[in-house]
Amino acid sequence: MSNVQSPAAIPAVRQKSRFRPAVVASLVGPVAALAISGCAAVLNAATSGNGYSVVEDIRYMPGDSGTYDLYIPATVTPDTPLVVFVYGGGWDSGSKDLYLFVGQSLASEGVIVAIPDYRHYPEVRFPGFIEDAAKATARIARTVRGGAYAMPGGSHPLFLMGHSAGAEIAGLLATDETWLAREKLASQNLAGFIGLAGPYDFLPLTEERYKLIFPEEQRAASQPVNFVDGGEPPMLLIAGADDTTVDPKNTRSLAAKMRASGGSVTETIYPGVDHLGAITAFATAIPLNDTAIRDETLNFIRKNAR
Repeated sequence: MSNVQSPAAIPAVRQKSRFRPAVVASLVGPVAALAISGCAAVLNAATSGNGYSVVEDIRYMPGDSGTYDLYIPATVTPDTPLVVFVYGGGWDSGSKDLYLFVGQSLASEGVIVAIPDYRHYPEVRFPGFIEDAAKATARIARTVRGGAYAMPGGSHPLFLMGHSAGAEIAGLLATDETWLAREKLASQNLAGFIGLAGPYDFLPLTEERYKLIFPEEQRAASQPVNFVDGGEPPMLLIAGADDTTVDPKNTRSLAAKMRASGGSVTETIYPGVDHLGAITAFATAIPLNDTAIRDETLNFIRKNAR
């Protein structure tokens, strides 16, 4: 398959529907599942369609989970940064359709955003979802940098960004060069990693379902903190002090390892912000939580785009 789709294979550019119902579960089960899906429904319904366009369901691999949505700013240059956002959902659920508000939040500020789906447990266990994210990232980077969907080809500095379980996935791609290398994309191609409320150092496992998702012999390989050696891209690590789903000590641990290895890292723990607040803070139509989280993220992207 070529890096850039032929015209016949390119889906039509259209305004993304405000919300498609999806079965979602988070790290803390059905109650949080309703919270995140219900919150996304409200946010997406209120999200503006101005200043960007969306190409939906672009295929990067076979299967129901093998597509991504691409959010394109109204104005794109060869240097416009590209963010691949990996959503959370406890590694066993989630949908790109829930995150229109995130795509809009960044695209409206001149950032290209790609949000891929990926396979979840029980269809796959670790490292299946990591492999999918690596495939998606490599395909997205080559497609955008090669010129597609009326965008000019160019350097398009590449950032990985994730929330919750998605931050573990994106964080592992940023720290363990094995995964992107398999897709012929060097980790040196990354301009930065943005982790929101991520689990990066979460062993030992205590819950049975996580023991099923992460086979014992591979658990050490699932921890981004285990691969930091100072060669990682710059990192922005954000967590909420009130997060009871993913302990903020995960953020502190990864930041400390980065500093000890001589890497570039900015660590911010926001008071009064919980687990969902780290991502709903990106909503622009309905301001939620600390809006400084979005501002800090955009400043990090602009500073490190190269």
